[in-house]
Amino acid sequence: MVGVATIRLMEDGRRLHLQHGPIDIVAEAFGSPSEIQAAYQQGGKAFQTILGTLVQDLDTLRQPVDPDKPPVLRGIANQMWQAAQPFARDHFVTSMAAVAGAVADHVKAAMLEGRQLDKLYVNNGGDIALHLAGEAVFSGGIVENQDAPNLDSVFNIRKEDGVGGIATSGWRGRSLSPGIADAVTVLAGNARTADVAATLIAGAVFVKSPAVRQEAASQLRDDTDLGETLITTDVGSLSYFEKCEALDQGLDLARRFRQAGWIKSAYLALQGEVRSLSVSHELTGRKSA
Repeated sequence: MVGVATIRLMEDGRRLHLQHGPIDIVAEAFGSPSEIQAAYQQGGKAFQTILGTLVQDLDTLRQPVDPDKPPVLRGIANQMWQAAQPFARDHFVTSMAAVAGAVADHVKAAMLEGRQLDKLYVNNGGDIALHLAGEAVFSGGIVENQDAPNLDSVFNIRKEDGVGGIATSGWRGRSLSPGIADAVTVLAGNARTADVAATLIAGAVFVKSPAVRQEAASQLRDDTDLGETLITTDVGSLSYFEKCEALDQGLDLARRFRQAGWIKSAYLALQGEVRSLSVSHELTGRKSA
């Protein structure tokens, strides 16, 4: 049983709230009132069947992606596999690495169908699908440490930047990570690709240190798709050199992903140290490369 989806306008009357099981989305459209209303109706209708569809293919989605053996999957599940497939040639990854971004992309596509909107964002727990038209600008902020929230970096995205998705991963988040990054934010052409890339880059931010504690994923969650992969459960105070070594490993992977054309930029943070890889849009941090 997956329960019933909740679809409602938030108290501000501007934003749409979609919730079903673990999926919790806030979306906002900009344009004429009639176009916004129609977009919200379309998004709500499409959202009702998402969780049930994913549950049907869950066993397959939790399996490691074999890039040369595409499974038979439906709709969003197939998009998740397609997003993970290019990365799977060099990395262990399951289709679940794309789930939050793929759901955001799906709702965005449903809301845009036949509509004329100036701007639209679909925020699925921090993974964001984005649409910009004309001179519209999307401004976002990055919080490096959710335990001590502060606006540590800002970015402004325009249509010409080609960014359709934003995703963040790290050991502090709701997803399990083998890395020690406080936060890795990735901008890409769509949210599902950004989701996979952020997951892998965050996992690459690592250094062996007595300050790092890890446990097997299977000991942390019964339903994990990561098996015996060691997952970070705590990171104590690291030396400057340890932080630099860990961040540089993640930055190197981000560069390779950008060279392959999979991502636009990335922002990596660890205990006050930052590396950022940016292109044409504004992405401000304390260090960039």
